[in-house]
Amino acid sequence: MTKHGLLIIGHGSRLEYGKELILETAKMISEKTDEYTIITCSMEFNEPNVEEGLAAMREEEIDYLVAVPMFLAKGIHVLHDIPEILGLKEGEFRGEFTLADGKSVPLIYAGPLGCDPLLADMMMKNAKTAVETYL
Repeated sequence: MTKHGLLIIGHGSRLEYGKELILETAKMISEKTDEYTIITCSMEFNEPNVEEGLAAMREEEIDYLVAVPMFLAKGIHVLHDIPEILGLKEGEFRGEFTLADGKSVPLIYAGPLGCDPLLADMMMKNAKTAVETYL
């Protein structure tokens, strides 16, 4: 059964929690759907890096690859570094990804998380938890 490829790209951290956050997010996604082959990677500090994540994804049987930066805002990594690694020009969101067997599939680059009502809900949840815990 062919799946879609989902490459989750985190920033990375010297602290283990940074890598765990990316892995746990991928686990939660995989518990919600089985239509994606999910690989996580990081820009800095953690392995696999983005190039290694792409190499691993090349070995998978996928019909397209969507690369999702696990970043809140557009910055140098989101606007320049990640697209360059993906083989995209700055400002491009669609390209081609070649699998190990030579087959070419669409590559789609998603934007950062950005401002979203879910993020506002999460912030209020964190604030409420902090008040309940520390006040």
